[in-house]
Amino acid sequence: MKERNVHMMENIINKYIEDLKQNNMVTLKIKVSPKMSKIEFKKVLEDGTLKLNIRSAPEKGKANKEIIAYLSKILNVSKKDIEIISGETSPLKLIKITI
Repeated sequence: MKERNVHMMENIINKYIEDLKQNNMVTLKIKVSPKMSKIEFKKVLEDGTLKLNIRSAPEKGKANKEIIAYLSKILNVSKKDIEIISGETSPLKLIKITI
């Protein structure tokens, strides 16, 4: 089951990468779970929101910095191309990536 979930998440991330390449912009709706053992996308919720586990605690912008760094790495974009549109202080975030 875990392997199937990993494969499914890889396919979803690849779809976002393709959308980003084609449209020069993509928006992600993410629900963040802080203070987890590792940073990873876990699943897609019923409404299409991506559930993301992160290591950082949600204090002093640490969690947001970790999210931006992670997205930058997996989507192969600059950190400056990633903007938290809403949810700066909330676990539910809307993130815009523009290239």
